[in-house]
Amino acid sequence: MNALNPRRRVIFGGLMVLSLAAAFGGIQWIKQAQAAPVKADAAAVPVQMTRVSRQDLPIWINAIGNVQALNSVNVRVRVDGELQKVLFNEGQTVTAGSLLAVIDPRVYQTQVTQAQALVAKDQAQLANLKVNLDRASKLAAAKAGPTQDVDTYRAQLAAQQAMLQADQAALDAARLQLEFTQVKAPLTGRTGQRLLDVGAIAHGAEATGLVTITQMNPISVAFAVSQDELADILEENAKGALQVIAMTRDGLQEIARGRLSFIDSQVTAASGQIQLKAEFDNTAAKLWPGELVSTRLLVQTHKDVVVVPADAVQLGRKGNFVYVVDADQRVQPRVVDAGTVVDGKQWIRQGLAAGETVVVQGQSRVAPGLKVASVKTDTTADLAEAGQ
Repeated sequence: MNALNPRRRVIFGGLMVLSLAAAFGGIQWIKQAQAAPVKADAAAVPVQMTRVSRQDLPIWINAIGNVQALNSVNVRVRVDGELQKVLFNEGQTVTAGSLLAVIDPRVYQTQVTQAQALVAKDQAQLANLKVNLDRASKLAAAKAGPTQDVDTYRAQLAAQQAMLQADQAALDAARLQLEFTQVKAPLTGRTGQRLLDVGAIAHGAEATGLVTITQMNPISVAFAVSQDELADILEENAKGALQVIAMTRDGLQEIARGRLSFIDSQVTAASGQIQLKAEFDNTAAKLWPGELVSTRLLVQTHKDVVVVPADAVQLGRKGNFVYVVDADQRVQPRVVDAGTVVDGKQWIRQGLAAGETVVVQGQSRVAPGLKVASVKTDTTADLAEAGQ
């Protein structure tokens, strides 16, 4: 037993040394942990932010329109004959009443001359009957002639007056036919392709005609909108003709501004749309009949309303919301009542006030309470790169 005591003392001493070393190390670790600085907050998430503003918000209805001429006339000859002259060029702008072509007038001039001769003959006979009636009336009054002669002359005079009227009507008709040998423009517009050549025999019964004249100014654009918009359009149009803008087909460039001029009397049952027309001044000839354009109908303008970029509004379980940035640059979601989107701006009926700051891009990388930092970027891809 005594032989083992030294050995036990050695083991016991070793254990004591190890215990003291462990205790000393623990004390040093606690001191170092206490002396270590508190870990800083995570880095701010880069996002694009903007301030909520107030402005006038115009409410537009977009549609595809078709340019239509107010008047387009197929000019036809009205008498038969040889086409002697053509006095216009294809694509020329002509004024109402201007001479376009001449049909050989000789046959019709002869008919006028004949009718004039008949009228002159009737007038001479009528004058003679008046003299005879006057003489017979005087003789009958003096008991020097029969009263039967008076009655006869009166009947002949009435018949001759009727004959004169008929021949005068024939003369007017002949003159009208002669006038038709001069083909005149019925309206001011642009001529199309010429359909008859000089020397051709024109016929009044032909449907082909000489040329088509299309009125270019003013001009109209026809387009259709949903029947759901009709009530607002009728209400606002009653206050004054609504403004319509004609744009290029891609909707990037304005062509002309006009006014709503026509609302159809019924909705198209198959499409649920209502046909509208707007009239435009086309002095510069920027709108062409048959052309497809984009149209924007200004229904009304909301004055001084709260707006944010449309990208700021997100859709969640409780509806539309935005991330609002507080004074500490931390974000909190807020439910909003979102209205119409116009040109990238969304009307906020309730939930935001002018001057507040909201996140526009980068919402997928934030959560309530996280700190954010503003970066100047236009794309979400740039935001992701900024965070790397």
